[in-house]
Amino acid sequence: MRLKLLSPGEMSADQKETYDEAIAGKRGAPPAPMMAWLNSPEMARHATRLGAVLRFDTIFPAKLSEIAILVTARHFSSHYEWYAHKRLALKGGMDAEIIEAIRDRRTPPFDDPKAKTIYDVAKSLHEARGVSPALYEEAIKVLSLRGLVEIIGLCGYYTMVSMTLNTFEFGLPEGETSELA
Repeated sequence: MRLKLLSPGEMSADQKETYDEAIAGKRGAPPAPMMAWLNSPEMARHATRLGAVLRFDTIFPAKLSEIAILVTARHFSSHYEWYAHKRLALKGGMDAEIIEAIRDRRTPPFDDPKAKTIYDVAKSLHEARGVSPALYEEAIKVLSLRGLVEIIGLCGYYTMVSMTLNTFEFGLPEGETSELA
């Protein structure tokens, strides 16, 4: 890791306030990238709040929202993000075959049109830097306008997460090895 993570006792008042708010929320613990973001306390506060909304308060259950997160983690080969969100995806009910396909950069076999559309949108956002008119129309029809906005938000937020984790070289927990090549 390139960064010394502060303990709560080493934090400034602004940093500690953001940290305390994060651990009091639905996560119950500070998200890993927030520990780097605390070097800009106001950014950390807003980013952590946005992350909580995107993780817990979209129209999608984890089984679906985690598709966008895993596609983003794989796009950036963000080892820590992949490790954390693979577990959350499995806990949320995502089929392991879908996770393996995303890991291997193969199109997963989907039986749910929402899941397929989320995957297609996330891949297109990262690879084509947008969505085609046909994919846009499909996303509005299958996901709704709100759903499309939330998938864009998930991809954007987890892009920032991936960049943070990769830049500061967040390691995996002791004894864990990365699945990403």
